[in-house]
Amino acid sequence: MLKKIDWYILRQFLVTFVFCMLLFTIIAVAVDSSEKTDDFVKTGLSTWQIITKYYVGFIPHIWGLLYPLFVFIAVIFFTSKMAARSEIIALLATGTTYNRWLRTYVWGGVFFAVVLWFAARYALPKANEIRNSFQVVYIDGGVSADGDINTTTHYKRTDSNSYVGIKYFDTATKIGSGFFMNRLKGEKLVYNLRAETIKWDTAKKGWILINAVERKIDSARETVSMTAELPVRLSFLPRDLRRDVYLKEKLNTPDLVKLIELESLLGNEGLNTLQVERYRRTSIAFSVLLLTLIGAIVSSRKTRGGTGAHLALGICIAVSFIIFDRFSTVFSTKGNLHPLIAAWIPNIVFLFIGIYVYRRAPK
Repeated sequence: MLKKIDWYILRQFLVTFVFCMLLFTIIAVAVDSSEKTDDFVKTGLSTWQIITKYYVGFIPHIWGLLYPLFVFIAVIFFTSKMAARSEIIALLATGTTYNRWLRTYVWGGVFFAVVLWFAARYALPKANEIRNSFQVVYIDGGVSADGDINTTTHYKRTDSNSYVGIKYFDTATKIGSGFFMNRLKGEKLVYNLRAETIKWDTAKKGWILINAVERKIDSARETVSMTAELPVRLSFLPRDLRRDVYLKEKLNTPDLVKLIELESLLGNEGLNTLQVERYRRTSIAFSVLLLTLIGAIVSSRKTRGGTGAHLALGICIAVSFIIFDRFSTVFSTKGNLHPLIAAWIPNIVFLFIGIYVYRRAPK
């Protein structure tokens, strides 16, 4: 059962968190608006339209991005003030154990972690969709209004033994170049189809190859045929060739899981980026609880530097956490590090840091 001291700590936790969140939000909006002033003027939109079409999504995005740091700084700020006023010493002098005092922070950390967990899965993707739509239409260059980019090298697995590649595809005209399809039997190539151009026939709802060359290989015999226009049935549509650079941020977690399963069946590349995003939505919630405990332990000791010294130490810890998070993500998306490990490496490292500072803390 919560006691008066528990409610006192939790109230201080919540009030300080809201204060930090609002303060950093004002700073982030001021910096972002100053950088995008020229872009906003070029759009011709009114101030209210910019707020509803962009900042309604931008502000929750900042909250989700810096949420663990808001919690961490809030814990350090109000706990160090408690330590400076000798409130923690007085509390422990009454017979309350150190672990019992720390338990209140666990409750607070779990509450904020659950809020972030639900937000990262459902609410933040909605906000990112609003922000990214504005970014695509009014700010980014070379991107269509649908949020997709014309990119090179599409490679798909259409069934258990067939593979299709397209060197370039324009999502606006629905025309591509450098098409090929290979069909295997075991480890042997039995069919090869190439074409200079592939286009989508809107009337017939199908694909057409221009200047197609078919090769059928049967043991040592090879049959070659050339066709000016060849209709071909493929298991994907033009919309499946769109590359949305913001897609992983806009999908809620159930839809993101479905996309990963689909892309995996098709044999598409770049799955690590999607998988890291999926696992991070859970790991970042756990990091909130972890940083809450580390912040409470570090700032509970009364020092000469007071709140300033604790905040300086807290900023160093926060920067280290961000560096670990970014490095692990890069090693997964650009290297061979497993996405699950990449998402949880910062938490694993700081779990050991938390254990260390807990053992060294005066109790």
